[in-house]
Amino acid sequence: MNKLTFYLSLTIFSINLSIADAKFNINARTAILQDYLSGKILYEKDADRKIFPASMTKIMTTIIAFDLLKSNEISLDDKFIVSENAWRLSEAGYSSMFIMVGDEISVENLLRGIIVSSGNDACIALAEGIAGSEDEFVILMNEKAQEIGMIDSNFSNSSGINSPDNISTVRDILIMSNYLIKNYPTYYEYFKEKTFTWDRTGGDPIKQGNRNPLLYKNIGVDGIKTGYLAYEKYSLASSIKRNERRLIAVGSGFETKNSRSKQSLKLLTWGLTKFETIKIAEKNKNFTTVNIWHGKKNSLNVFVNKDIYKTIPKAKKKYLKAVVTYDGPISAPIIKNDKVAKLKVFFKDEIIGDYDLLATENIKKQNIFSRIISSINFLLWGDV
Repeated sequence: MNKLTFYLSLTIFSINLSIADAKFNINARTAILQDYLSGKILYEKDADRKIFPASMTKIMTTIIAFDLLKSNEISLDDKFIVSENAWRLSEAGYSSMFIMVGDEISVENLLRGIIVSSGNDACIALAEGIAGSEDEFVILMNEKAQEIGMIDSNFSNSSGINSPDNISTVRDILIMSNYLIKNYPTYYEYFKEKTFTWDRTGGDPIKQGNRNPLLYKNIGVDGIKTGYLAYEKYSLASSIKRNERRLIAVGSGFETKNSRSKQSLKLLTWGLTKFETIKIAEKNKNFTTVNIWHGKKNSLNVFVNKDIYKTIPKAKKKYLKAVVTYDGPISAPIIKNDKVAKLKVFFKDEIIGDYDLLATENIKKQNIFSRIISSINFLLWGDV
């Protein structure tokens, strides 16, 4: 039989759209903003320009530890001994956890010392405890960076202290931040802690506040990491969650601490107010039905194997449509999880997504007599 292409148009909703403010800008040398669920980049400014990531480097340091925690190769209660090499950073005027040579410190406390206190000394202690030396740990960092797609980054130390070879881009920092939030939701909770108290050796406990200024505004920001170097100026990777929606922003080259806070908040607020994110389809849930030819059933439920979200401007008046297409009727036999149709998502008549629709079940072929009847019905009436 000749194949016909079938279309099933599903209007998701009618929305008002307008061009998001094309003149919007923030005072940073380089910046980027992404909707986490849809992956849509909402704003970018020279996002592939090389930067010195400063303490945003520490995000990768924690990812290496989280990987090992997740695989049970280390535990939060494991203790590492502080070397003189690690201690010297606390004496050199850098941001520190204020650890002492010979201290035995748990992995959990070192992680808090890195994430909340931004301790460079804690970074080296963790790196040496995991890999034997910071140099060996940096190899793990760079391997992970390549694995997750940070193609324009190179790490040369675990803390982000000044080094011409410790480079990245805000786009790569965004990739790293996205990976962190997606893969380690439990450990990511550390990034919203506002204070950490270290009961140090030979002195009173030291309580330090998280350096992320947006955490204290109580607007839904729950991470992630600040940075500063004299040449690069101020930087910040930040994330905000409102209801089920999350945005991630990264900026670098803010002139002052105050500018870093205000401009990062401006970027996140703009993303929340100018755009909305719509769930098109839910992973592993029946999406629609398609017709089956010569099967013991004449219809089949189909699904997508991942959640599908689309982010669109709030201010335009157009339709967002989902269209199911398939060459059909689709012939039995069908095997569960076969690709049987396509889901195409359109916005303003432009395709913005193309996804496989999979079979929810096996469907056996009809016997020869039933197939003959089905063929006659199709030729006469177009009915499968």
